Amino acid sequence: MRTGRVLGVLLGTGALLCLLAGVAVTALGVRVDGSSMDPTLRPGDRILVSPGSEGRVRRFDVVLLRGGRQDALMVKRVIGVPGDRVAIASTGTEPFQVLLQEGGTGPVRRVVAAQWADRAHRAGACCSAEGAGSARAELRTVPEGRFFYLGDNPDLSDDSRQYGWGAIDRVEGRVGLRAYPVSAAPGLGNRPVLEEYAGPRPP
Repeated sequence: MRTGRVLGVLLGTGALLCLLAGVAVTALGVRVDGSSMDPTLRPGDRILVSPGSEGRVRRFDVVLLRGGRQDALMVKRVIGVPGDRVAIASTGTEPFQVLLQEGGTGPVRRVVAAQWADRAHRAGACCSAEGAGSARAELRTVPEGRFFYLGDNPDLSDDSRQYGWGAIDRVEGRVGLRAYPVSAAPGLGNRPVLEEYAGPRPP
């Protein structure tokens, strides 16, 4: 009898904790709309922001920020931080080559993300002095207090190519984990890496 009572208490406590966790995710989580971060984040996913990460950016992190023409809440990936030089070069065979010179010195390297491979078919170049798309590839220095950001689904993402540099003080936090759906892995993954770049260096 005692064992059954203990088991009932444990099951009740577990159910209550699950209910509270669901309420917390609904109240504190941010729902992803649109497919600009697919496959890393999909429409309907709920994400949680790491406490104390507002107003901070780290290269290749996924962040929640305010920006765009409507000052909308967006989820994007940080590519370049203040002092970095960034560009996007397009060729007939490779329409989306993201280039990065860390800290503005040393070699220009290529940013490689597996999720871009089959989602980047639209040709385009970057960057203008404002950090937006341009007629030709040009390395531009990310100004103090700004950063360069892209979506993980380049052809369907409005990002720095349309809006220019993001403002660091408009970052609401780093995306720490995916809280919903529970069947998905909580971590984000798909973090880009830097590789050697042997192509022509943009001016």
